[in-house]
Amino acid sequence: MKRYRPHVLVVTALAVVLSTGWHASLRNALTDLRFAWQSRAASGNVVVVGIDAPSIDQIGVWPWPRRLHAELLHRLAAAGAQDVAFDVDFSTPSDAASDEALVTALREAGGSTILPSFKQPTPNGGVPHINRPLKPFSNQSWPALVNVAIESDGLVRRYPFGEKLGDALMPSMAVVLAGQDANRRPPFLIDFSIRAGSVPSVSYVDVLRGDTATLDKLRDKKIIVGATALELGDRLSVPNGRIVPGPILQALAAESILQNRMLRWTSDIGMILGLGVICLLMMYSWRRFAPGMRVAILISAGAACELVAVLVQARWPFIIDTSLFHIAIVAYLTAIALDEIDFRSLMGRIAESRFHRIAMSLGDGLVCTDEDQLITVWNPGASAIFGYMPAEIIGRPFETLCAVPVNGEARPSTRDAARQALLAPGGAVVVEFEGRRKNGETFPVEASFSGWQGTDGFQYGAILRDISVRKREAERVRYLAEYDALTGLANRNTLHAGLVGMIVDAPRRSREIALLVIGLDGFQSINDMLGHSVGDLVLQAVAIRLKDQAGDGAIVARLSGDEFAIARESSDGAEPIAEFAERIARAFEAPLATVTRQHRVRISIGVAVHPEGGHNADELLSNGHLALTKAKLTRRGSHVIFESAIRQELENRLTLESELALAADRGEFELFYQPQVRLIDASLVGAEALIRWRHPVRGYVSPGEFMPVVNTSELSERIGNWVMETACRQARTWELSGDPVRVAINLSPSQLHSGDLAHSVATLLDATGLTPSLLEIEVTEDILLHDESRVLDMFKRIQQLGVRILFDDFGTGYASLSYLKKFPLDGLKIDRSFVLDLLAHSDDAAIVGSTIGLSKQLGLTVVAEGIENRATADFLVSMGCEEGQGYFFGRPMPAEAFERQFLAAECAAVSAA
Repeated sequence: MKRYRPHVLVVTALAVVLSTGWHASLRNALTDLRFAWQSRAASGNVVVVGIDAPSIDQIGVWPWPRRLHAELLHRLAAAGAQDVAFDVDFSTPSDAASDEALVTALREAGGSTILPSFKQPTPNGGVPHINRPLKPFSNQSWPALVNVAIESDGLVRRYPFGEKLGDALMPSMAVVLAGQDANRRPPFLIDFSIRAGSVPSVSYVDVLRGDTATLDKLRDKKIIVGATALELGDRLSVPNGRIVPGPILQALAAESILQNRMLRWTSDIGMILGLGVICLLMMYSWRRFAPGMRVAILISAGAACELVAVLVQARWPFIIDTSLFHIAIVAYLTAIALDEIDFRSLMGRIAESRFHRIAMSLGDGLVCTDEDQLITVWNPGASAIFGYMPAEIIGRPFETLCAVPVNGEARPSTRDAARQALLAPGGAVVVEFEGRRKNGETFPVEASFSGWQGTDGFQYGAILRDISVRKREAERVRYLAEYDALTGLANRNTLHAGLVGMIVDAPRRSREIALLVIGLDGFQSINDMLGHSVGDLVLQAVAIRLKDQAGDGAIVARLSGDEFAIARESSDGAEPIAEFAERIARAFEAPLATVTRQHRVRISIGVAVHPEGGHNADELLSNGHLALTKAKLTRRGSHVIFESAIRQELENRLTLESELALAADRGEFELFYQPQVRLIDASLVGAEALIRWRHPVRGYVSPGEFMPVVNTSELSERIGNWVMETACRQARTWELSGDPVRVAINLSPSQLHSGDLAHSVATLLDATGLTPSLLEIEVTEDILLHDESRVLDMFKRIQQLGVRILFDDFGTGYASLSYLKKFPLDGLKIDRSFVLDLLAHSDDAAIVGSTIGLSKQLGLTVVAEGIENRATADFLVSMGCEEGQGYFFGRPMPAEAFERQFLAAECAAVSAA
């Protein structure tokens, strides 16, 4: 039996594989590999006219009017194309004129057009529905089937010659296109070694518009018209991880027919003969050759067989199935490996060494004692823990390993512990005690004691473990549960517990309890520009300063990221809470010193005082955060004490944010346009786009009410992008109507800092077709405060597009003059606060005059805002200011009103001239 055991194993393996069908998966995988190894080009006789993405972009959303297909047929006929196959559904009627145009085109094509039919499964699993072309179409064309079978692995490999639909056999599209007979012929395997990329393909829209180079490619070719655009979804998975559109698959099938590459499996006789040869070869060589020689024979046989299969498949349209042959080889290799292993000897060695491995290689210490508690067994793990070698410790009492209790307690007794283990579930009892190493060091030990009756009396055993690390970790876990790992301050849990204790004692001690919630202003920029390691150093420096300022008795905690808190009790005569909070805020006017540099960090503080600011710890924390939010919005660098009105104010803000989000979804925002004129003759040069909110109940809401909320909320970027897109589209509309109006938009900080603004502007210009010089972007100083190098690069790229950049609200910031030098600007806008009283205040006149003079020297355009009378306009002209805007020239107004008042007037003036 041993002689035939390997061959029985191989036969069993083959039987299992055949019964489960696993060989089919291997056969497909080998065939796919051969396709990947071989590569051949398409003949070029079949050309795909693709309904691709460029065609959809230029023609419009699919489906298209059938008059376009009719026009395409005329183009193809004029180009000298042979047969034309449409992989397009013509089973439902469209508008009558388009259908009639297609019927006429099909008739004029002389019956050389192929239209598809396909089976469509029904939802309830019944008889499939057959989609056929409408009868007027089918009367003027050849029918063809476009269905292909998808195999269990989701791939398409086989292609049918035809299929019976009803009582008639309908040939497949590639078969009709290649001029083959479909009667009684089984499906064939498509030759996927033909590269899909070598199939000629042209765009539908290029043919439709009569592109000469495109039409020249179609002369005397067979044409397949179908969807290749990704969004149309007509895509099929084929071998080697490729996905091809349906028309390309039909083209590959037609190429397989035209190149006589209709692949078929060879008969099973060759496989059976191959299996017989390998079995006879192994039966002969099993006891005659060494295992290495048998392995070499098997591997050589497999390689030779696969090489022959590759050569045959490359030369003739046949695929040799070598799957079972390779499975037999793998089974024989497994049999050789199993035959070389002496299992009985192996199991014996395992049994002999099991106890030794467990006892002597145990990472924990293993100690056994006799009835008198003298040590009899000592493993290397025990030596590593206590430092004693076996010769030093065996025969000594177990108490040698125990430290003398400092509190007078007795040492642990192995006898008592082992007796308890006999009664305990599981037969063991765990005890912790203080151990002592050979060098006198003490440490915590965990011991699991057990006992048993031996031939020499009752014996005891203990597995010992050094739990010093575990104790330290437990202490660290307890520390981390109560303190912040980075700063060493109390964490939120400890602060909460401390607040609870203070509030409980408050009535008895008659003390005021205050909670300061502290937030760092602009800390995120430190992390972004200098890295989180520097940010951590800053947080540690903040913690040290807070502890120094808080004084004894206060709890200083880190709540999260850049938020801290101070909880303290105040008795009569102590520093008032407001003064205490202000002192903490002023303490951060001095820079923070870290290892690398000094940092200026301001803090905002929200204060909640018990009981007015909260009756319990949770309310104090919540209200302190609300007060901090208020401080960050209104009093950065200082403090705000919680009042009930703050909660209502913030709730109103949240409500407004929610309404603004709904307004954006419902399209309630509008753009008004305020004219910008040439001051010398009041002629229109541009318009500033200004957002307005038409509330369904309140009517128009003032921008001063909702824009501060927009600019500090997550809606900022979304609404800013909407303003930019809407303004560009309106400017493009005016440009197309012959009124090129330069439109200025106000940039929000979120648009600049959230992504690549230059790319967004370029994309928008491409999408709208707007001339870049008609777009003007206005920026304010707060946009330029952070990451100047990035902003500088962004502005340069925007200017390269041809878009103008203006500095808005000039003169109201702190570093405006330096920005004129740093950043690439095309102009600036003088803030209306300087223009309104220009005639009455000489200081304003001096500032405006200096600004205009400086701008001219720098080559910048100057636009004055807030002009409300002719005298102011004339005065600005005398100063050299060229452009301006204000109520004198026109208020912000809807686009329609702007057109009537300014663009129509200009057109009339031109006509009169």
